[in-house]
Amino acid sequence: MGVFPDFDGLGGIGDLRAIVGALLTFVLIVAVLVLIVSAIVWAIATAHGNYATVGKGRTGVLVSLGAAVLAGGGVAWMNWLLTVGSSL
Repeated sequence: MGVFPDFDGLGGIGDLRAIVGALLTFVLIVAVLVLIVSAIVWAIATAHGNYATVGKGRTGVLVSLGAAVLAGGGVAWMNWLLTVGSSL
């Protein structure tokens, strides 16, 4: 049984793909900027012994890494699912 999503069944699917691609790019750029700022805050706070700010900087680094992994991994996972679906 060949079941595969019909991407041409919806009008404007090309526009939707362009919007999703732009949003993905925006998310990755913001995640990298937050990673850089949080790493700088973490380093400066550690050097000055401000442990409350160290925790916030470390949280910012971990959250931005998680966002980048989820955004990038979501595309890879969806492509894998489409490949598996087309082979069934």
